Amino acid sequence: MKRIAWLLVLAPSLLAAQTPSDTGGAARDGRQRREAWVGRALGLSADQAAKLEATRARFAPQRRALMARRRAIFEGFRGQLQPGIAANADSVRKLLDARDQNRGAFAQLQRDEEKEIAGYLSPVQRARLDLLRERFAGMRSRRGPGGRRGRGGWGSRESWHRGRPQ
Repeated sequence: MKRIAWLLVLAPSLLAAQTPSDTGGAARDGRQRREAWVGRALGLSADQAAKLEATRARFAPQRRALMARRRAIFEGFRGQLQPGIAANADSVRKLLDARDQNRGAFAQLQRDEEKEIAGYLSPVQRARLDLLRERFAGMRSRRGPGGRRGRGGWGSRESWHRGRPQ
């Protein structure tokens, strides 16, 4: 149980430390191309595009920390819910509570980001941005472990059809 508590405390900071602050040239170029494409798709002015990028950059560290915490929580679930090994109910309850808190924090982050974006994008542009985000999220969810397209991985359709995650 102590190991799970330490994992929940340390995982976000350890994962953030592993994230390089200066992305490589290829990643930077890809991000710039994506930003230009989004700007064209939404019909953004140069000022709006700059503000959107600034908002994204400011909220990104918080988003990464919440995603890292989510991964740590589900890693804790996997550790507790191994076949043939009795799970510690107290540990699972604490993981469930942490999951709920993390979901709430993520929802608040999204509300804060949306409120800021509403200050400089029109309702039509915001709706288009939501559609683009959904599209990108769908593309990511179809990727398997390591970012590759394919079967398997936690939460994939194939793993749930077999009755358990891989």
